[in-house]
Amino acid sequence: MFNKQNSDNDHKIRVGITHGDFNGINYEVIIKTLMEPHILDICTPILYGSSKIASYYRKMLNVNDFNFNLIKKAEFAVAKRANIVNVTEHEIKIDTGESTEIAGQLAYTALEMAVDDLKHGMIDLVVTAPINKHNIQSADFKFKGHTEYFAERFNSHDYIMMMASDKFRIGFATGHIPLKDVAKVLTIDSLVKKLISFNNSLIRDFGIIRPRIALLSVNPHNGDSGVIGREETDILIPAIQKAANEKLLCFGPYPSDGFFATLQYRKFDGVMAMYHDQGMIPFKLLSFENGINFTAGLPIIRTSPAHGIAYEIAGKNEANPEPFRYSLFTAIDIFNNRVSYDKMNSNPLKYRNAPETYNESEDIKVPFDNTTD
Repeated sequence: MFNKQNSDNDHKIRVGITHGDFNGINYEVIIKTLMEPHILDICTPILYGSSKIASYYRKMLNVNDFNFNLIKKAEFAVAKRANIVNVTEHEIKIDTGESTEIAGQLAYTALEMAVDDLKHGMIDLVVTAPINKHNIQSADFKFKGHTEYFAERFNSHDYIMMMASDKFRIGFATGHIPLKDVAKVLTIDSLVKKLISFNNSLIRDFGIIRPRIALLSVNPHNGDSGVIGREETDILIPAIQKAANEKLLCFGPYPSDGFFATLQYRKFDGVMAMYHDQGMIPFKLLSFENGINFTAGLPIIRTSPAHGIAYEIAGKNEANPEPFRYSLFTAIDIFNNRVSYDKMNSNPLKYRNAPETYNESEDIKVPFDNTTD
């Protein structure tokens, strides 16, 4: 999965890492990831956190052969070392497995520092450890999650929340909104914009030449020709047709239960879910161990592991670092893919068109779900 090439052999990718909620499993998975020697061969990690908190978790994990290199600013990061920038100089009370006000405050401080460094080119990308969406709320942070925060900070209106793994990639037509509002906010134009952003990301960020995208239906059984609902007829099908006019390869809509039960997702490069749980449930069932959250459509690269802060196992040395490790590797892969794509398209006459890998006559169908339940 990980592509070792870099845009500049003399410059290791500088990976910013925000510590998120320090009372959860974040420091455990970060330390377990960064203590692997080969990580430092492919990037220079810079953690926005607390050296004192890191020391607490190193002792808790009984890790004696790893430590952070403390620096004042990201620009002073040392290659071949795991670096840390303190987001506070104060003594911090650690309440493992508990939600505290100070944990939310310092999670926000880490985000702000990392974003400022991203904007000034001090780091190349950022991997965000999970936050508690309740204790981070303040007069300065009034967002439903990382996705909305980064979209505003980088003035992006055509962003899309995406989950990715080695099994499949899924985008979301709507984000963190109540289920009762999904049908209200879905429009033909908004869905087409999401599809275009999704398609562009699959091409530039994931290196897929002609992405095939499946749309999931809003209503059970695809609306049963309007008996259950008309969103498929009035919104989704016109959006697919409009996307086709933009040269996108979109198919559907498909009832999600039959779509995943018959493994039809394997035929597509991307799947567009209409709402949060419709996509998250199958994704986490299939890809929890290496699933990542990626905000597509931003000028910068931000990934995060698919799991949460996991208070219930915090401090028990039970957390699996694989999702965080995969988030870091995927962010680096996306960085390299963007460099390659932009170089190839900076002078189109210099490169031949890549061969088509998609046969448009290929029959991509999902059996219509007309079962009763």
